[in-house]
Amino acid sequence: MIAFASPFRRRASIVTHAALLIMVTLVMASTPVQAQQILRDAETEALLNAMSEPLVRAAGLRPADVHIVMINDRSINAFVAGGQVVYIHSGLIEQADNANQVQGVIAHELGHIAGGHVIRTDGQTRATGISLISLLLGAVAIAAGAGEAGAGIMAAGQQAAIGSYLAYSRTQEATADAAGARYLSAAGISGRGSVDFFMKLQNLEMRYYVPQDDDQAYGRTHPLSGDRVQYLRDTYSADQAWDHRTDPELEAWFQRVRAKLIGFISEPGQVLLRYPQSDQSTPARYARAYAWHHSAHPDRALAEAAALVSASPDNPYFLELEGQILLESGRPAEALSALRRATDLSNGQPLIAALFGHALIATEDEQNYAEAESVLRAAVARDNENPFAWYQLGVVYAHNGDEPRANLATAERYLLTGQVGLALPSAESAMLSLPPSTPDWLRAQDIALVARARLDEARRRGRGGGDRS
Repeated sequence: MIAFASPFRRRASIVTHAALLIMVTLVMASTPVQAQQILRDAETEALLNAMSEPLVRAAGLRPADVHIVMINDRSINAFVAGGQVVYIHSGLIEQADNANQVQGVIAHELGHIAGGHVIRTDGQTRATGISLISLLLGAVAIAAGAGEAGAGIMAAGQQAAIGSYLAYSRTQEATADAAGARYLSAAGISGRGSVDFFMKLQNLEMRYYVPQDDDQAYGRTHPLSGDRVQYLRDTYSADQAWDHRTDPELEAWFQRVRAKLIGFISEPGQVLLRYPQSDQSTPARYARAYAWHHSAHPDRALAEAAALVSASPDNPYFLELEGQILLESGRPAEALSALRRATDLSNGQPLIAALFGHALIATEDEQNYAEAESVLRAAVARDNENPFAWYQLGVVYAHNGDEPRANLATAERYLLTGQVGLALPSAESAMLSLPPSTPDWLRAQDIALVARARLDEARRRGRGGGDRS
């Protein structure tokens, strides 16, 4: 589902004008991804899990414990920042040519996780990745008309460009490269995509004058891309999996999701140039559906969605798309059939179920509120980190006159979006009316304790002149 997690329409104008299938959630936790936006989409998450599962197992980790999270950022980057979470920028998916290239990136980042590289940085929550670091800052400067300054930023190298954000040693990066190669080999996945992707990065570095000679290597946190390409090519080409091809169904799935993402993050005109009407492929229809919806042409968006559903009537993600376009075009009653079927076909996938619950509420039909409550309670039980679902559940509770649970749902939402100053009074209000020691009362108490702790930490930082972010 593409929808902003916040219920506030002006603050979340991306919903009313560009939303389709990805839920954008503000991340406000104390991590290097602070204040960035996470893109949540049921289909994208399912794809990334399918692509990464054999690699996670090869790394000796449990797939249930490893999460692949997408950041709403068009720079080419991926990183880890503590825990078993791999963050991938949307720009990396956009620029990758195929699924195998992204698997190479994931394998590298799993090397950092398995190697405990974040833990070994003296307790600092720093990130590591394969980004073009200085490129992403320099390109912004050039685009703004400061070409000389932009080139200067790029020439400064990775460490000077973003400092401690990716302050990992070249040794650790090389170790992660080697570990990633082992995981790909053990999973029977070709390293050809990894080599191709690093060559893509190298070409971009050369295009933007990032130094490639050994004399400049001391200023970089990552090995020279040329050195990495040579090492990886020598390693992978000797591996028996070198000529293994990606499963065609997985590759087709990747191309669909990539087109979906491009349709969401790009300007509509750019999408239509990239996927003209003459292209009747599934990825092209997917991308154009976003573009038409983004540019307020719901009939054209629905035509593309209907064509997708007609070709694959049991695809829950196509049904989700059709339902959401109808919902966001002011036709919630018409959206129910598609969203109910999408929820059933996806076995109650929480993001899809949350959208279905929202549609039920949006009909303003009293008879739909009981079903909405059931659907939304099941959604948050399976995924309690969805502010949008908590907001909708709070609406149902308030409608039913259940103010204590409405306050609890509000507290959950505010805590997830980092608004601890609002989460605390909501949790305290819930505790006043809920029966003591019940599960809901205990949850409200937990939220209150966490909120107070975060507020106290913020005050201490403020007194000490530290980072308030």
